[in-house]
Amino acid sequence: MDFLQMFDMIIHVDKTLGVFIQQYGTLIYVILFTIVFCETGLVILPFLPGDSLLFIAGTFCASGALDPWLLCTLLVAAAITGNTVNYWIGNVIGHRVYQHNYAWLNQEALKKTHIFYEKHGGKTIFLARFIPILRTFAPFVAGVSSMTHNKFQLFNIIGAAVWVILLTAAGYFLGNMPILRDHLNTIVLIGVSAAIVPLMLTGSWKLLKRYWSK
Repeated sequence: MDFLQMFDMIIHVDKTLGVFIQQYGTLIYVILFTIVFCETGLVILPFLPGDSLLFIAGTFCASGALDPWLLCTLLVAAAITGNTVNYWIGNVIGHRVYQHNYAWLNQEALKKTHIFYEKHGGKTIFLARFIPILRTFAPFVAGVSSMTHNKFQLFNIIGAAVWVILLTAAGYFLGNMPILRDHLNTIVLIGVSAAIVPLMLTGSWKLLKRYWSK
């Protein structure tokens, strides 16, 4: 198997995981750990499978092909360490940006981003776990904006555990439902929107009250 074939199988892991398990046996745990780590830890790889990987892995846990406890433990660890690496990459870049005061960067915007992440970063890091692409960039931006590390790690750990366990469990118990399997990303986005919309409405209401009070 050449590199391009392997890459294509990884991108379509929801259809090829069974082949991976047959060919690599217990090494599949290392492969899945690596995919989750890279998808959450490297900003250049936001296209790697995340939600679909967890869901389909859960269905293989239900069939006995994978150990659910081992799988969840490893993937939670991968998600935590991936986000942590992503945060520190952003943090290093952010410090250089602040110190060199590049003319092509808006320093005021960076300061506002820092303030935003200090105030709303916890919710952002948690909810971003369930949104493809944003999941990869949120910890990087948290690092660039110098979000407090302890606060970041708290929501990083909670978000990783909820994301991995919830979607793996969904695959374990509901993986035989085609409508759920085929529309997983849409269902996840609807769920996240249900959590975000009330927050947005509350924020908008506060802004309007401030405007009217002037």
